[in-house]
Amino acid sequence: MSVILGVDVGGSTTKIVAFDHKLIGMLQVRAGDQLTSLYGAIGNLLHQHHLKLSDVQKIVLTGVGASLIDEDIYGIPTCKVNEFKAIGKGGLLLAGQSDGLVVSMGTGTAFVYARGNEIEHIGGSGVGGGTLIGLSQELLGESDYEAIIALANTGDLSHVDLSVQDISKATISTLPDNVTASNFGRIKSTATKGDLALGLINMIFQTAGVMAAFTAKARGFRQVIVTGSLTTIPQAKEYLDGVAKLHGIPFILPEDATFATALGAAALQQ
Repeated sequence: MSVILGVDVGGSTTKIVAFDHKLIGMLQVRAGDQLTSLYGAIGNLLHQHHLKLSDVQKIVLTGVGASLIDEDIYGIPTCKVNEFKAIGKGGLLLAGQSDGLVVSMGTGTAFVYARGNEIEHIGGSGVGGGTLIGLSQELLGESDYEAIIALANTGDLSHVDLSVQDISKATISTLPDNVTASNFGRIKSTATKGDLALGLINMIFQTAGVMAAFTAKARGFRQVIVTGSLTTIPQAKEYLDGVAKLHGIPFILPEDATFATALGAAALQQ
């Protein structure tokens, strides 16, 4: 076999894929430090898919933690690729598209122009998963990702957000009545932690989504492809679909979108 391992070494998690002209397997590992996460991910993936080190032709690293490695891993040729090129390549592959604005929602949010082999980082936003964790710590006293999602599943946006119908009795032709007029614009005294958690998630997806819609239109794209860890949040599709409907541009959330960057890193070397 001539397997390529694509590894996205993030700030808190490592995503890894095994690729040999097609996706063989994938895995995500959380660890206290990036090196532990990296080596643990490689070992776990090989074990789970009955692969030997001799099956691996190359290891391709990307992400912020890739800078920690300056030598071959386990004697296997190891290289690094640009994270934004990996985001664009992986996003197009998973979505089955030849072009699109690829949005990676991780700690922050990156916007990548991707048309065939032409891939360029064109900007981004500091609003992302780090925003969710940081504000949840202050507002909810909770920084565990899964616990925040569990709280949000009990929430009600009408207890925290101000909608158009809350501030105007007149019909606005370009805005549905239930569109958000102000995130956290009407926090009720009875608002629960669940309401606040849901409000945070809504704010993050609406902010990234609206920026993506404007950027895609300005660049002449027909669709936005959304990848990254935040796509696993249950409300992701609902809230991005709301933005898509308002702005008339579809949002694609591919299956296994969390692994887009790792997949792109491997595919760039095949």
